[in-house]
Amino acid sequence: MYQRTILDNGMRVVTERIPHLHSVSMGIWLNVGSRDEQESESGLTHFIEHMLFKGTEKRSAQDIAKQLDAVGGMSNAFTSKENTCFHAKVLDAHLPLVVDILSDIFLHSVFDGREVEREREVILQEINMVEDTPDEYVHVLFNQTFWNGNPLGRPIFGNMRTVQSFTREMILGYLDRSYHPDRIVISAAGNVDHQEFLKLVEPVFRKVKRHSHGLQRIPPNIASRVDLIRRDLEQIHICLGTLGTSMVEKERYCCSILNVILGGSMSSRLFQEVRERRGLAYSIYSFLSSHTDAGMLGIYGAVRPDNIKETLELIRHELARFKREPISEAELRAAQEHIKGGMYLAAENTDNRMSRLAKNEIIFGRFIAYEEIEAGLEAVTSQDVQALAQRIFGPEVMSLVLLGQVDGLGIDHTILDI
Repeated sequence: MYQRTILDNGMRVVTERIPHLHSVSMGIWLNVGSRDEQESESGLTHFIEHMLFKGTEKRSAQDIAKQLDAVGGMSNAFTSKENTCFHAKVLDAHLPLVVDILSDIFLHSVFDGREVEREREVILQEINMVEDTPDEYVHVLFNQTFWNGNPLGRPIFGNMRTVQSFTREMILGYLDRSYHPDRIVISAAGNVDHQEFLKLVEPVFRKVKRHSHGLQRIPPNIASRVDLIRRDLEQIHICLGTLGTSMVEKERYCCSILNVILGGSMSSRLFQEVRERRGLAYSIYSFLSSHTDAGMLGIYGAVRPDNIKETLELIRHELARFKREPISEAELRAAQEHIKGGMYLAAENTDNRMSRLAKNEIIFGRFIAYEEIEAGLEAVTSQDVQALAQRIFGPEVMSLVLLGQVDGLGIDHTILDI
């Protein structure tokens, strides 16, 4: 059963009770992410996420870890382009402890100067690790290319220059400017009673005060570019993308179906043609990256340099095929069932249900029933998918990044003519 309460300061509390379970997942969600940073602050939201586990006024970092371990609990945090989340999962009997720990780190972290320096080195090593991992780094490069100078294109973890500049004062100033009650959602799913949960969270979180200043997100202007970036690698890593759908557009259901058929499953056209039939790549897939006001549909693959042109031509052929002819009814139904199956399997995990509660509240301001999503998927037709492909598969909204031994390939913007 879903329930929702708005505290006096504007903070929202949402729960979903699943009484036959023995566990509860709780999360503190903020509608604040890396796209909300100034350029000089790039990576600061992610830095703060790390720092909140480094000690409070009454708990050390070791205390936090020990107390959760002592009850078999699991905790974590993450930063995305638009959100930050601190979450934990425990047996239902230990929910008061989780509320106490998460509220303590969220409201009373001390940001000790020595811990700031230690964590700075950890994150600098994280940046180095990503840059040393080409199948990850090509996505960082592609985002910078595709989003064309918009904050959405910056890496969530920042860069060497910005991370080295962070100070305790910058952290506190960013918290004061960004962490407003009306941007915070507290969610819980599992064997949790809404009123009992409110008794735990309201006395603590109602103290968070409203602020008069807020954040303004800059809508992106999509660029169309081809960037060839040389590195001494055995493979060339491909990232090609085009305009997708936002999280709120009606066409999001259609775009999800197109993605599954294109490269989002093992039976997809790209996987079958590039890997299974031709043996050109071990890894080839498509993916969706959706935000509140924009989206991107991307393709990733990695191949030997002597196979790059054939692979790109196969990708172009498959994209053109979507524009040229409707997908079959069998493909459409299989994609719809694939998405529904994944949705309902994920629903058996309390972490996923807790996340879904918070995201729906942040994005739509309401609970979205699974039946509503099913109806949206089932309303999509083959003609809808073809019309979407005709709109988004074209050189004016597509970009390509190649990372590897790219010298002398002779690839230019005409590769995007589909």
